[in-house]
Amino acid sequence: MELAGTAAKCLTLLFLLAISVNGDFVEPPEAATSLRSLAESQTRLPCHYQVEEGQKVVQVTWYKELPDGSKEQIITAHFTDGHTEFGRYSGRVRFESSTPTVNSALLIPSTEESDEGSYTCHISTFPNGNFERHITLTVWILPISSLESVDLIEGQSFRVAATCRAVGRPPPRVSWDTELPGQSQNRTSQGGSVSSYYSLHPLRGMNGQKLDCLVWHPALTQPRRISNRLMVQYPPDATISAPTGDWFVGLEKAELACSSGGYPKPQNLTWKWKGGALPDGTSVVGGKLIFGRALRLNDSGVYTCVVKNNIGEGKTEYMLTVTQSSQRSDKSTFDNMLLIIIGASAAALVIILVVVVLLVNRHHRQRNKKLEMELSEKKDEIISFSRQASFRRLNSVSTDPRGQAEDYALLRVDSRMKNSQTSLDQPIYKGSQSTLGGKWGPPGGVEVDELGRPVVWHDGRESMRGGEMDGEKEERRRRVESYLKSSNMSLDSGLPSSLVPLKVQQDDGVGPREPDLGHLRQGDSPTTQSVPEGHEEDDDDDNSSYQISEALTNHFYYSNGVLRPRPHSNAILLHPRPQII
Repeated sequence: MELAGTAAKCLTLLFLLAISVNGDFVEPPEAATSLRSLAESQTRLPCHYQVEEGQKVVQVTWYKELPDGSKEQIITAHFTDGHTEFGRYSGRVRFESSTPTVNSALLIPSTEESDEGSYTCHISTFPNGNFERHITLTVWILPISSLESVDLIEGQSFRVAATCRAVGRPPPRVSWDTELPGQSQNRTSQGGSVSSYYSLHPLRGMNGQKLDCLVWHPALTQPRRISNRLMVQYPPDATISAPTGDWFVGLEKAELACSSGGYPKPQNLTWKWKGGALPDGTSVVGGKLIFGRALRLNDSGVYTCVVKNNIGEGKTEYMLTVTQSSQRSDKSTFDNMLLIIIGASAAALVIILVVVVLLVNRHHRQRNKKLEMELSEKKDEIISFSRQASFRRLNSVSTDPRGQAEDYALLRVDSRMKNSQTSLDQPIYKGSQSTLGGKWGPPGGVEVDELGRPVVWHDGRESMRGGEMDGEKEERRRRVESYLKSSNMSLDSGLPSSLVPLKVQQDDGVGPREPDLGHLRQGDSPTTQSVPEGHEEDDDDDNSSYQISEALTNHFYYSNGVLRPRPHSNAILLHPRPQII
């Protein structure tokens, strides 16, 4: 029988388990859920079963598991009998919905620390059986904190300046926010209480400095700050100040002010004069000693200010010296004199600067003028050197046959000699060795120019050759003078086309020389050979062709259809391509 009963129970449990698998909980979706809540706040335990077609929730019951493993019934709701609260939970819990069989969530309006534990929501349905959800509740307690500050006295030993305590669940953490030099010490006691102590050496400079306590807890989004100011008591420190340092006889409304530090603030302030009572006509208002009359010479002396608080006292002295006259007027006179001296110095400095600028400007002008004069002299000197070099080139005779052949090969005969015929009938210079009428020339003689070379005349102009020769000489003289005035060319840059009559050099040092045309005075003329007029007329036709042929043969040669001058020592090279004269 017992075996049959056990088997029946097992089958029933398997059947209920199979049915529970087919159940559908809206919340919580999982069979076991953990929640967290704060003490003194409302807590909601969710439980909502969604019935299927043909099902019906008959009863809902909430249980709390005890530490010994048993269950304590909290509240029950029947679809016909309503809901019932049990034990110590009566009046502390309720269903969230007015129809608990539909929404079975449980509310704890004011959660206590004892409410922490494991809860079970039991759903009874027909015909499918029972369904459950398990919820574990954790209750946190927000920290309760406090700070105690200690009034310290300057000079005390190392000791606790403030204490910060906090209680919570889980236990909070405490720290300090300050710039004071010191040490903190934390202690934790049972029940989640934490205490922190901050110790230091008290100094008067620490009075009023920040010493805040910070409380940290998981339930807080940011630390909780407890503001605090350190209090360090110290004796007062008195100082005397005066609105002026010029004390003189007759000064009105003179006063001395005594100020003091110290904590707590001093309440007792005393003035003394020379260690005794104050002079007549004075009064003390607050921390000021006021002279109600004009100063006198006998008001001079040492004035003492004494201040006290509950920690100690402080005093200071001030030496008041009264003079016959004000030092301000003397100082004003000195300041005026100083301003005058500074102004005069500035004016003198400006004048010196102006003079220096003028002198420098004058120096630069003179220097520039001197440079211009030197430049002009150098320019004239260069021009003179260029002219002298040009004269030397004109007077020079090349003795290098290679240079002569190269230079003379490119020269052409003057255009007026190409279309003229040579006349040998005019008188020639006496002793000429460079023309046909000279020592080695033909017997009849040939008319020559200033340089001793034969003159070529056009046909039909023999009767006018004497006058034309004089005009041609005058023209050449003017060209030479113009050249001497304007020539500034060097040997390397070539020579102008003007001709300068120079002293003709002989091929050797033997024989008579031609007269120096460059040194003839005005009115002088070279010595010429006279030819009888009748002989000239008879032999004119016979000698003309001979003289032309002889002159061309001795002084010119044909090359490539061009009449070119022969190299000659008396030739003057003006340019690689100009004429030979």
